[in-house]
Amino acid sequence: MAKRSDYWIDRFGIGDAIAYAKKKSVPLHKHSFWYYWGGISLFCFLVQVVTGILLMVYYRPGPEAFESVRQITYSIHFGWLIRSVHNWSANLFLLSVFVHMFSVFFMKAYRGPREFGWLSGILLLMVGLIFGFSGYLLPMDDLAFFATKVGLEIPSAVPIIGPPIANLMRGGLEVSEFTVQRFFALHAVILPLLFLPILGLHLWLVQKHGNASPPSEEAKPEAERKSIPFFPNFLAKDLAMWLITLNVIALFAAVFPWQLGEAADPLRPAPLGIHPEWYFMSQFQTLKFMGKMFPGYAGEAIGMTLFTLGMVLWILIPFYDTRDKTALRAKRTTYFGLLVVGILLLTTIWGYLGVR
Repeated sequence: MAKRSDYWIDRFGIGDAIAYAKKKSVPLHKHSFWYYWGGISLFCFLVQVVTGILLMVYYRPGPEAFESVRQITYSIHFGWLIRSVHNWSANLFLLSVFVHMFSVFFMKAYRGPREFGWLSGILLLMVGLIFGFSGYLLPMDDLAFFATKVGLEIPSAVPIIGPPIANLMRGGLEVSEFTVQRFFALHAVILPLLFLPILGLHLWLVQKHGNASPPSEEAKPEAERKSIPFFPNFLAKDLAMWLITLNVIALFAAVFPWQLGEAADPLRPAPLGIHPEWYFMSQFQTLKFMGKMFPGYAGEAIGMTLFTLGMVLWILIPFYDTRDKTALRAKRTTYFGLLVVGILLLTTIWGYLGVR
């Protein structure tokens, strides 16, 4: 008689997965720490899925949005904790995706055959940013209301197509209960349907091509390169990072619970220092600066043109810096990445320094 464990292994092919995991190895070098950030991003997304489902039980989009969030925060047992975990994990998700993206960039892990891993990762970041933007409005308190109005100025600045897109997202000319309903549908239905297939493709590509080594490691002779088995060695360390991440999220959620302001009132003046979340602060500050340099529509058009050009160049990097190109291209790409990091940090800090 077969063992009970063999029963499940035979029927679900678990043995094949374990055998593959045992054969798979992960490069071991001084930059190996950066490999864990992809797993941290995945874990934060899973936390958001679980907490988001729990929040949906009590959340009511539309005219009662604020009241339902108020009940979740102050009346439902542990509602405040679930809401705080959801918000902190969302912020940590975007932070870890940014770290993961830049680590991939500087380790040249976008080079062939991993070009589509890079492209799918960029798509995941874009969808993740829309996740954050659409979820921010849902409490419909003063801060969320006015920050969304400010945030929608960014797509509105896109020439020709920008204003219609912003009006479509708002459900009219102003942010209202209809905007909440649209953002909720976007946040809870449309974006997950987009995100999950792209995530599946990205994970499959990572498994197919494995973890890339930085150029300094690839230059070493095969005998000098080190690696560790994915199962159980790397997997155990990855799960340990998940546990640390969970503790960080829980600590922030308990010590700095996510606040809920007053109900949104369009007739009230905007709070002082209103601004979008940190992951949009760079774009916001750049548009504000361009608006001062070139008053009127010209400043917005120049700002959005720079954003678009920078994004296109960033996406196409794998097709410029390939393995068969000169070392000069690799250096130029590295300098371009450093410039992007510097601009993002500078404009973000500059934006917060300007908040009153």
